Amino acid sequence: MRIVRVATSAGPRFARLEGSGFVPIEDPFLAAAEGRLPSDAGGPVDGAIIAPVDPLVVVGIAQNGPAHPSPVQAWLKSPRTVVGSGTAVRVRRDAGTPVAEGEIAVVIARPTIGLTVENAHEFVLGVTAVNDLSSPDRGQWDPRNFESKSGDGYTPLGPWIETGADIDDVELELLVDDVVVCATGSRDLPMSIRECLAYVASWSPLGPGDVVMTGAPRAQTAVAHGQTVTVRVARMELVTPLV
Repeated sequence: MRIVRVATSAGPRFARLEGSGFVPIEDPFLAAAEGRLPSDAGGPVDGAIIAPVDPLVVVGIAQNGPAHPSPVQAWLKSPRTVVGSGTAVRVRRDAGTPVAEGEIAVVIARPTIGLTVENAHEFVLGVTAVNDLSSPDRGQWDPRNFESKSGDGYTPLGPWIETGADIDDVELELLVDDVVVCATGSRDLPMSIRECLAYVASWSPLGPGDVVMTGAPRAQTAVAHGQTVTVRVARMELVTPLV
C-alpha cells in the first residue's frame, strides 16, 4: 500500500494512492497497532500531497558508509525541518557548500519496546525517501550536526510510505538535474536497516510516525541553488528544487 497525507480544508488526511487519485483511509498507526493495514474510510478526498508523516523524532545514522573509519552512531534532527516532495528549499549561503544525501527512511509503526534485529520488520509501517540536506563545512565547528543539519526545509520526505517494501532489499538512487549521481541501496549499508533500528531502539524509545534515516552509502553529492535533487526509493521519487 502507498500511504500519503493530503492537505484538505479540514486538515491533513491519510489516504492511499489509487491510480491518479486518493482513497481516504483510517489512521494507519492505529491499524498497525492491531497488526493490519488500514481500511478505507470515506469517499474521495482532494488536496495536495504533503510529507507522509509529522514525526516527533527524526533519527539520523552517521558513518554508515563503506570503509568509514568511525563506528556507526545515531543523532537527532529537528522534525521541524521536514517538508514534502516538491517543496522548494532555500540552501544556506552562509554555511559553505550544501550537500544532498539520498537515504532510505523507515517510518516506525508502533512503540519499539522489544525491537530486535530479528523482529525489526514487525515495528515498521513502511519506507519512504528522504533527502538529508547538510552543510558539512560547518562540521569543523559543529561536531554534533546542529548547524549543519538544521536548515529550514533540510529534511524533504516522501512522497508516500511504501508498506510492501522489504527492509532487507531497498533500492536507492540520487539524481541532480535528472542525472543519476549514484545507484545503490540497503545492500550497501555496512549496518543493515534491521541493525540500525535495533541499535537506536536499544538506547532511545521510538513511537508511531517517528522516522529513522538509515545513512547514505555513496548517495551524497555537493549541490547548489538552482538545481533539482531527486531521491528514488522503492519506485517513488522525492523531488526537491533548491533555491
